[in-house]
Amino acid sequence: MLFVEANGAKIPSLGLGTWELSGRTCARVVEQALRLGYRHIDTAQVYENEREVGDALRASGVRRDDVFVTTKVWTNHFAPHDLERSVKESLARLRLPFVDLVLLHWPNSHVPLAETMGALAHAKQMGLTRHIGVSNFTVALVEEAVALSPEPLVCDQVEYHPYLDQAKVRAVCDQRGLALVAYSPIAKGRIKTDQTLVEIGRAHRKTPAQVCLRWLVQQNVAAIPRTSRVERLSENIEIFDFELSDDEMSRIAGLAHPRGRLTDFGFAPKWD
Repeated sequence: MLFVEANGAKIPSLGLGTWELSGRTCARVVEQALRLGYRHIDTAQVYENEREVGDALRASGVRRDDVFVTTKVWTNHFAPHDLERSVKESLARLRLPFVDLVLLHWPNSHVPLAETMGALAHAKQMGLTRHIGVSNFTVALVEEAVALSPEPLVCDQVEYHPYLDQAKVRAVCDQRGLALVAYSPIAKGRIKTDQTLVEIGRAHRKTPAQVCLRWLVQQNVAAIPRTSRVERLSENIEIFDFELSDDEMSRIAGLAHPRGRLTDFGFAPKWD
């Protein structure tokens, strides 16, 4: 497994996203992923599956110290005391003394960012999390968060796949020493029949999904594909035995288009 290093964190470059996974399915998939060699699990308060993720971690037999666990604070917990309480509740559901990374899930313009960043940093100082970061933050918001945070930030987790150009966010993360973590890295499955990805995959005996994930990893981006199918878990992790050429990397980047974003909400920031 490769790692993306940022401000003291070593984030495994391939992880498992758990959005929309719940109950026994979530526990089964996470446990199987850990048995297959995944060492990076991403959950969130709003996913309502932290309990199952914690159960799966214990059932897998993998040492806790070997797994990078991320959770995310939902936007209605951004007031300082509320943030701290909600992180403690996340730990209680996970039945863990700390997580590796706590992120602000989405920006919230209704709570001053200075207050939220102070509370997030305090959660780290209290030992509730080893690292802190943000998710769905634009260039301007990343700059603001870095300036306001008393502790170093290690990542911005954003939607990123071949159909969405994230060059601006990647650039600010590079400048500030943050990692980029990509959710929806295979564009919610839309890449399956993409002729460019099929063709490149054929040359390497890989699937379009594997090509996508490899494209991200070669940019020093951590990818967290979500799947509920165990056979897909095996496929997604088999990306460390081939390399894309510069020409292939460019062809994949050329698939981006202005309507490539798949995750957008009314409360989302004004995207770059």
